[in-house]
Amino acid sequence: MQKTARDMILSMVLIGLVAGVVWLFIPHEDGEPDLKRVDYRIDLLTARRAASYPVAAPEGLPEEWKPTSVRYQGTESEAWHLGFHAPDGEYVAVEQSMGKRAAFIEDRTQGAAKTEATQRIDGRTWTRYEGDHYDALVLEGTEGSTTVVTGTGSFGRLAEMAGALRTE
Repeated sequence: MQKTARDMILSMVLIGLVAGVVWLFIPHEDGEPDLKRVDYRIDLLTARRAASYPVAAPEGLPEEWKPTSVRYQGTESEAWHLGFHAPDGEYVAVEQSMGKRAAFIEDRTQGAAKTEATQRIDGRTWTRYEGDHYDALVLEGTEGSTTVVTGTGSFGRLAEMAGALRTE
């Protein structure tokens, strides 16, 4: 009986040593994954030709702003999306659509609520939305389309993106 218990303990130690050696030789990545930069120029040109509203994209942002996702859906709502990894590691996206304004804002901000706060950015009025997951700035005074700058970034980051937006 003692020999069986001793053999079991030795087997467990041997298995632990082998597992430790294997773990040491498997590469481990620490920190955030390296997000791939996407080139959105062709998608932007396509969207600007196809959309019935002026499609917005940033100009003049520092190189640290990394575009990570882009899509244009030319269906009924003509939805434009351009996502960025901001210099501070947060997510900021430009969202535009001809769809129903309230439903679009609700969807793209993940349920953020409209506040009474507005801010002037580059001569345009933006309304702040605050949410559990995303905050947002929504451009006021646009007919036929809705422009939202949203994400996990601070209102300062969102305003930086909003200020860089150009339609041509």
